[in-house]
Amino acid sequence: MCEENTMAIRVREFNMERDLPAVEDLEHRCQVGLSGDQAGPEEASTVDAADGGGAKKWRRRKKTAKKQGMSLYVEQIGDPFARVRHSPDYVILVAEHGEEGGEVVGVIKACVRTVSRGKKKQFARVACLLGLRVSPSHRRLGIATELVRRAEAWCEARGAVHATMATTASNSASLALFTGRFGYEPFRRPVFLGHPVHRHRARVPSAHRVLQLPPQLAAAAYASLLSPAEFVPTDLPALLAHKLTLGTYLAVERYPDPSLPPSFALLSVWDATRSLRLRVGGAAPLLRASLAAARALDRHAPWLRVPSLPDVFRPFGTYLLYGLRMSGPEGPALLRSLCRHAHNVARKNPACAVVAADLGPGDPAAAAVPHWPSFSCDEDVWCVKKLGSTADSTGNAGDDEDDWTTLPPAEFLFVDPREF
Repeated sequence: MCEENTMAIRVREFNMERDLPAVEDLEHRCQVGLSGDQAGPEEASTVDAADGGGAKKWRRRKKTAKKQGMSLYVEQIGDPFARVRHSPDYVILVAEHGEEGGEVVGVIKACVRTVSRGKKKQFARVACLLGLRVSPSHRRLGIATELVRRAEAWCEARGAVHATMATTASNSASLALFTGRFGYEPFRRPVFLGHPVHRHRARVPSAHRVLQLPPQLAAAAYASLLSPAEFVPTDLPALLAHKLTLGTYLAVERYPDPSLPPSFALLSVWDATRSLRLRVGGAAPLLRASLAAARALDRHAPWLRVPSLPDVFRPFGTYLLYGLRMSGPEGPALLRSLCRHAHNVARKNPACAVVAADLGPGDPAAAAVPHWPSFSCDEDVWCVKKLGSTADSTGNAGDDEDDWTTLPPAEFLFVDPREF
């Protein structure tokens, strides 16, 4: 157990039985409006997620997609350790005010994992800081600073060379806290692409063949396709064999032109309906009524194939697409067919209303993935800094050749669905 006194604040490790109700209440009290800019610097929120299907709900705003006044929210369900539990080293730290057993006024989560880092060293031990929360009544007391400092020290002691955090571009308080006070650098900007799941099957061209790969073969395929790449976990085979990975799918042409290079597309599908609930807020009453009418018409006259939108104004689930790769002149068309196939898989789950993917902004696959602007956004900002004695007081590395913050993006950015 970690303990330290700072202005009557004690920082220690989270105890599930003792601290869960208090941390849930803290998460609820730290909610702000639709814009992250409303958050104070001591509550600056990193991207948070949880896995599992328990009755408890962990609410947070992961992404804001401001489209004509509408915003996209995500609320968490279940185990607070779920997002970090897959890592070999993970921790939740809480800050108590007053004597031992006092009020929980702050929390942060951290894990250490080994991932690929692109064209430089093949793998690196990376810390991930997330879920920083400070009670509104105890801000500007240095609690966030102490939590981040202790989390970084915990991760560095377990071999982390770099630390990462994620927030949204509109959350200026979070960016100011990490880039100004802690020396992180804006690093990568993944884009979130979502598409609603309709009642009707999406058409997959007969010229395209979709195959499901067993986990072992999928791992071998990704091993050759994800290089160079960033943030590919060393436990990728375990991810592909996870019970929530519904399958890895390969699309090829049935009758390829022998005069052209071979084409293919590959992706995996993760069932997040038991860990995430999304919700669209801020829609006008007229829009809500129009979409409800379209759903009613589709139910009573399905032969019309009205592309009715699910009821996204109530919490709904999602399937996450990851490991999207394509190659050859027909690669984009094959990837679109795989996305349609994933849509058809999602149709079988009444809890799923959206199929979504997180991709690097320069990834060619981003242009091929079908998506609706109202369910998509480019708000995410990943930040990074170097830990250890080679970093100066601002977090800059002493050896530029080994400073990940100065390297250009790799060809492919892997977004682990367990950490969504």
